[in-house]
Amino acid sequence: MATAPVGSRALSERGLSAAPPAAPRIALVHDWLTGMRGGERCLEAVCELFPQAPLFTLLHVPGSVSATIERRRIVTSFVQRLPGAATRYRHYLPLFPAAVRGLSLAGFDVVLSLSHCVAKAVRVPPGALHLCYCFTPMRYVWDLEADYADGAGWLTRLALPPVAAALRRWDRRTAGVHEFVAISRHIGARIRRVYGRDATVIYPPVELDRFQIAPAIDDYYLVVSALVPYKRVDLAVLAANRTGRRLLVVGRGPEEARLRALAGPTVTFLGWRSDAEVAQLYARCRAVLFPAVEDFGIVPLEAAAAGRPTLALAQGGALETMVGLDAGAPPTAVFFREPTVDALAGAIATFEAAAHRFEPKALRAHAAQFDRPRFAQRIRDWVDDRWAARGGRTC
Repeated sequence: MATAPVGSRALSERGLSAAPPAAPRIALVHDWLTGMRGGERCLEAVCELFPQAPLFTLLHVPGSVSATIERRRIVTSFVQRLPGAATRYRHYLPLFPAAVRGLSLAGFDVVLSLSHCVAKAVRVPPGALHLCYCFTPMRYVWDLEADYADGAGWLTRLALPPVAAALRRWDRRTAGVHEFVAISRHIGARIRRVYGRDATVIYPPVELDRFQIAPAIDDYYLVVSALVPYKRVDLAVLAANRTGRRLLVVGRGPEEARLRALAGPTVTFLGWRSDAEVAQLYARCRAVLFPAVEDFGIVPLEAAAAGRPTLALAQGGALETMVGLDAGAPPTAVFFREPTVDALAGAIATFEAAAHRFEPKALRAHAAQFDRPRFAQRIRDWVDDRWAARGGRTC
């Protein structure tokens, strides 16, 4: 129950009725809107929870996100007006702190930021409550600096170390966030290490209704990923080459040319595919290959929702959401311990020997624990509880 506002008891003792506390004015903040990835699917669910809340962001490419997000009021920063920002916005990374601090949230009572870069540093009005759903501390400068420098020009490589150091110092300043929620225990530990802050965990959602179990499977393995260095798609390509297994790769990115050059005749690159096409590819594959250290990793859960297992690197968020062969429960994954071609090729052999143990209905039931309505309810309860603790009524 919401806490009564100060002064309500005095009014009731005089026979007067206290006006109920007003519902809070809520603002949403997201780093940028350039495509529908895992973070944007979380944002979409939050937008449905708070349909009147405007959305503040560094940059919006119209038409790049779902209708649920597109149809609300979207306020952008000066990054929107910079040359080539729609495709080269990451080149403006040193300007992002100033851009997010320049967004005006005057008049809002609750700020809910969904942040993997700078959204959590937005300037909030005095007295406002700031809750941050954190995908990760800024990965560009904490964990993946070398990946982003690889292949860059000499000037970028020269400038990146001091710029990254300055951004790390800036990113540590989290006093404006009243509470963090992390997308996984893996990220909760990173928040503790980087920010010195505790964070509870609310796992991102899988849209169970998008996926169905197929009546039969085809003879291919599947990768669904952005083609960027840290996703380690090269391990999947080289393992397919070594084992002679058919591999389909869904996704685009700056690594595509290099990966195509590595690929043998059993590897096919499909580029971008619609949600419906991806769902069909999941449902008919033998298994998904997942060789990256992921903050959470929605792909294995999407595969499970379609009744298919994953061969996953035993690091990061996959350890929290997947069940291995030795767990004593119906398995959803085969884990491999090292990010090497040998280890992944070995996992393929282990899976093929144990494929009969992976029951499609059990895999789907496991994914249902992460279904979107459950995520929405947990986010709603989190915001309501924190606002009620301040003496307000539920949102």
